[in-house]
Amino acid sequence: MHLPLNALRAFEVSARHLNLTRAATELHVTQTAVSQHIRNLEERLGKPLFRRLPRGLALTDEGQALLPVVTESFSNLARALEKLGDTRPREVLTVGAVGTFAVGWLLPRLRDFQQACPFVDLRLLTHNNRVDMAGEGLDYAIRFGDGAWHSTHAERIMDAPMSVMCTPALAHGLRTAADLARQPLLRSYRTDEWSAWFDAAGATCPVVRGAVFDSSLTLAEAAAQGAGMALLPVNMFERELQQGRLVRPFAQALHRGAYWLTRLQSRPSTSAMAAFSTWLMAEAQIGIAKI
Repeated sequence: MHLPLNALRAFEVSARHLNLTRAATELHVTQTAVSQHIRNLEERLGKPLFRRLPRGLALTDEGQALLPVVTESFSNLARALEKLGDTRPREVLTVGAVGTFAVGWLLPRLRDFQQACPFVDLRLLTHNNRVDMAGEGLDYAIRFGDGAWHSTHAERIMDAPMSVMCTPALAHGLRTAADLARQPLLRSYRTDEWSAWFDAAGATCPVVRGAVFDSSLTLAEAAAQGAGMALLPVNMFERELQQGRLVRPFAQALHRGAYWLTRLQSRPSTSAMAAFSTWLMAEAQIGIAKI
C-alpha cells in the first residue's frame, strides 16, 4: 500500500501533540492542511486514526498501533539523512583493548560512540594486556597497568580498584578475610595480587592454589560458576553484580593500576583518533561522576 509521506508526518506530529493547531505550527502549514492529510490517510487505510474531541484529539486503537511504527521509521530516516549529510570522509581507527575493558565497559557504550562519531570506522581488537602496537598496526591500545610503557604516550582513562567476588552461595558464611582460607582462590597471571589484597585487609595470606587465568573475563566466569573466589576490577563487572551472578563479600579494595589509552609517541594523531580520545575521556568522566 502506497502511503504519502506528508500524510504520515502529519499523523506522527498530530499524535504527539494531540492538537491540530500545535501540529500545524510545528509543520509550518495551516491547520486545514494537517486535517486534510489525516483525512486522506484515514481514507487510504479505511480506518479512523483519531477521535475528534471538543478540545483536541485522542488516538483510536488503530492510531495507537500505527504510531510507534511511524515514529521509529521517521527516526531511522533522520539518522540516515544525518549520516549522508556528514561530508567528512570515513576514517579507519584500529583500537586494541584488553578484553576485560572491551567487554565490561566499551561494548555497552559502542552504539553511543558510533552515533557521536559516525565518520569513524572502528576496528576493535582484543588482547590480554600484551600488545605490539607497531606490529599490529594499532592506532590506540587500551591497557591496564601503571601507564609506563616504553616509547608510549599514555592517558589515564580510569582507576581499576579490585575486590573479591564470588557467587552468593560461596559468600554465605564469610565474615572475615581469614575465612577465605577455606575457599579456592582463583588467580590471574599477576601472581602477587592475593598477597597484596590480604596485606591491605590486615590479614595473613593463605597458600594460594587456585587455577590460573590469563584473562579477567575467564576468571570472572569461573567465579560466577562457583569455582572459587576471584579478585576482579569492580567497574568492569557491574552487570554481573547487578544481575546477582557475582557479589562482593568484602568492601576492601586493592588498588594496583588503572586503564590507560596509549599510542606510540611516533604516531601522529588523526581526526578519528582525536574524536575517539575525546569521546572516551568524556564517557569515563561521566562514569566517575556517578560514583
